[in-house]
Amino acid sequence: MTLEQELEAGLAQLGLELSAEQIDRLNQYLALLNKWNKTYNLTAVRETERMVAYHVLDSLSALPHIQGMRVLDVGSGGGMPGMLFAIARPDWQLTLIDANHKKTTFLRQAAIELGLDNVEVHCERVEALAAPAFDVITSRAFADLAEFVRLTRHVLADGGVWAALKGVYPYEEIAQLPDDIRVVSVQALHVPGLDAERHLVTLARV
Repeated sequence: MTLEQELEAGLAQLGLELSAEQIDRLNQYLALLNKWNKTYNLTAVRETERMVAYHVLDSLSALPHIQGMRVLDVGSGGGMPGMLFAIARPDWQLTLIDANHKKTTFLRQAAIELGLDNVEVHCERVEALAAPAFDVITSRAFADLAEFVRLTRHVLADGGVWAALKGVYPYEEIAQLPDDIRVVSVQALHVPGLDAERHLVTLARV
């Protein structure tokens, strides 16, 4: 099975209907990530064929459970999940933030080469971000839930939610959340081609 076939089969299993142009952009993104990773160390996953499941499908598995037009991706790194959300949801406005200059250089270049005018990139620490409030604040492997909330609550809109992509069910992290934060849901995710637990934790203010 080619990379393109693996990607399309995975999208079908996730129930995501994307256009031929969007699928082409996902393939272009993979090629860019692989190319830049050789120099900039964007991800520990070195093989392009593993990036399909570990990065693209892993990120997009959360997409059906997220709603909101203005989305902030904290600690975006190589663009997971923010860049992938931007490709799959062109009507959303994505803000990607990372304190690593090399990673944000890649994110800006990828947004240009992929023609994503719904992406804005910031190179700074999220606690210093002065931006309009977001409907959804997401992250993947950024920080534990309490720290994630603490660093970003100043940019969450009224009625907005946090959507954290996690591995195993984060019992301890949930137990350490502050009293004014409630768990909306913990959704188990199935990622095609990935034999590992994945969960999406959605949080909101009480």
